[in-house]
Amino acid sequence: MSQLVWLLDRGAALVTYPALYFAVLTGILYNTESFGVLHEGARRIHIELSVFAMIVTLLHAGLGVLDAWFVVTGQVPAPAYSMPYFLGGVIVGAGALLMLVVAVLGFTDAKRFQRPWGPRVVHSFAYAGFAFGTIHAAAIGTDLTGLVRPLLGPSVAFLVYVLLLRLLVLRGLPSNATPN
Repeated sequence: MSQLVWLLDRGAALVTYPALYFAVLTGILYNTESFGVLHEGARRIHIELSVFAMIVTLLHAGLGVLDAWFVVTGQVPAPAYSMPYFLGGVIVGAGALLMLVVAVLGFTDAKRFQRPWGPRVVHSFAYAGFAFGTIHAAAIGTDLTGLVRPLLGPSVAFLVYVLLLRLLVLRGLPSNATPN
């Protein structure tokens, strides 16, 4: 039973992180028309992709809690790293889940929270949840170190690049006018 939970948890994690990644990427492209076809594509899939990402996140969280329970109670061998490191990774994952749940509640019922809960604040929670999820994946996803870590840095750097490009576009690119 515990090995099945471990496998399902890792499988859910392998689907969850890319789903969250593409939900964030399409969210960055969603409201910026100057991204052209990427903007149009993002408008078509962002909401559905975000819902899917949240569903698999909840699945991963449920299985992860059960898997952590097996480790903490000694029903399965402890991971190769120390128990405080393991618990720290679990707490960071719980923080990511909490931020994503708050963001979802803000999206689904905007009147739930008092001002200044606008779209920017809600998206900030989503970004923070993704950041915590990235830390969680890098820290506790050590069983796939050879695959996860080399991909994590460049993929997050690409997200930051697209986000900065969006900020530049929204604030207006510097003009090409030459001084006279």
